[in-house]
Amino acid sequence: MTTASSAAPTPAPIPAPARTAPFGRTLCAMVTPFTPSGALDRDGAQRLADRLVSAGCDGLVLSGTTGESPTTSDAEKAELAAAVREVVGNRASIVTGIGTSDTRHTVGLARAAEKAGADGVLVVTPYYSRPPQAAVEAHFRAVADASALPVMLYDIPARTGTRIEPDTLLRLAEHPRIVAVKDCSYDFLGTQRVLARTDLAYYAGCDEHNLALYAVGGAGYVSTVANVVPDRMRAVLDAFDAGDTAAAARLQREVTELVAAMMASDLPGAVTAKALLTDLGLPSGPLRAPLHPAPRETVGELRAAYERLVA
Repeated sequence: MTTASSAAPTPAPIPAPARTAPFGRTLCAMVTPFTPSGALDRDGAQRLADRLVSAGCDGLVLSGTTGESPTTSDAEKAELAAAVREVVGNRASIVTGIGTSDTRHTVGLARAAEKAGADGVLVVTPYYSRPPQAAVEAHFRAVADASALPVMLYDIPARTGTRIEPDTLLRLAEHPRIVAVKDCSYDFLGTQRVLARTDLAYYAGCDEHNLALYAVGGAGYVSTVANVVPDRMRAVLDAFDAGDTAAAARLQREVTELVAAMMASDLPGAVTAKALLTDLGLPSGPLRAPLHPAPRETVGELRAAYERLVA
């Protein structure tokens, strides 16, 4: 018989991973609404931003991949940031995408973002030219030195042709204004290596990884799917923070069908997000070429996945 004194002690609770979230936990990679004629829809952007923040987004990432940054002008990027700041005030952080393949151009955009009232900048690896790692590092340092804004690096080698190698990230973490990474590297081992050795805040940039990265100490996510279901995406992290990991896993599984429909349909997320937003009667507008609207069949599939999730 086991006596009370010899019984095994109750295990101590496992502490939550240490994490920092300089821009909040739940960020939406917001689409850029356009008018029917293709101009920037300032009013639509404000209405969409207000809806997203009211539904639980801690921050908005503007002029990123989902925001069609390659086809918006410098002036439009600044105007978008200023318009969104006007409507959300201090309720959410604003991170503006400024990445280009030209270091000098990117430096100029960093300064413009600061003047427009952004809280931070998202800087993608220079694309097309495929610079070596030393040049990648120098590019990011030049941008970080250009303004007082904190920097979120954007590691998405499938689009840029060049990744930010873990060793490069370890060195860049020493810069006082390089504080975060939007991770679309699909290298979970490399990500954990950098997490273990730096204070960089890691944000999942692929919605299927939101919970997995958060569970090992990530800061949160930058989500395209949050354009349409911001509350459902946030619920996953809220459940995890409440200690209900089973509920968090269930909620992540529940959004999987919509994530797959929006992000794994051989169409860019900007296309699927705008298609579903338009179908739901929310601010969106047309795409800019070379992107084309989603086929009608795809729109039906997106709407069906959405309806099954929110039913």
